[in-house]
Amino acid sequence: MNSSFNPCIIIPVYNHGPACIHVVEKLAKFNIPVILVDDGNAEETRYCLYSIKENHTNLVDLVILDKNSGKGGAFKAGIIFAHKKGYTHALQIDADGQHDTERVPFFLEKSAAAPDKMICGYPEYDESAPGKRKNGRKFANNWCKIVTWSGGITDSMCGFRLYPVEFTYNYLTRHSLDLRMGFDIEILVKLIWAGLPYDFHSVKVTYPSDGISNFHMFRDNVRISWVFTKLCCGMFIRIPKLIWQKLK
Repeated sequence: MNSSFNPCIIIPVYNHGPACIHVVEKLAKFNIPVILVDDGNAEETRYCLYSIKENHTNLVDLVILDKNSGKGGAFKAGIIFAHKKGYTHALQIDADGQHDTERVPFFLEKSAAAPDKMICGYPEYDESAPGKRKNGRKFANNWCKIVTWSGGITDSMCGFRLYPVEFTYNYLTRHSLDLRMGFDIEILVKLIWAGLPYDFHSVKVTYPSDGISNFHMFRDNVRISWVFTKLCCGMFIRIPKLIWQKLK
């Protein structure tokens, strides 16, 4: 890796304290700084995060949000902290243990080789994946291809994604986005609209049988639908720019 490449890992955490302990234990061997964002957790989860910090003093930073702000809000707080600390790239990983942490070195290598790119994960599911989740992702992915005029979007919802910090920080601090379940979709589309190049690579995803999901079927599907409504409107406004990007 080049000397100017200074990556970190951001993990937004809400109600996944015990699972997050195992995730950080797996990540520790890579010796990459980890930023845990406590997204307004109750005392039990917060205690888990403090214990992680104490056990990995030189590796882990803990950012505490007093109120729950959603996955996007927690990630934004992590990016602001990463920017302040001078990290150049940030790999977002979910706290629930779904993502295969063995893919971390590969994603870091890809990012170091192309530091101006967003390196996105797409899920390789095992038999534990619910069918409804797979079908829902297909719908979201197709809409993202439409609003970006790009067939290159393999997955729009995977939380395993590596961002250039400076570009992402500048965008997040100047624009308003959905900060909850629509965040992964909206930030992907809008960074692509802003001109950030991207690549997709696979990551194995497992749904633990005892896992805790923060997804609420009705509420979050309505929120995601509203995000796509806004993105469709944004697409029509940007048609001249999208045509120009295609011509280039």
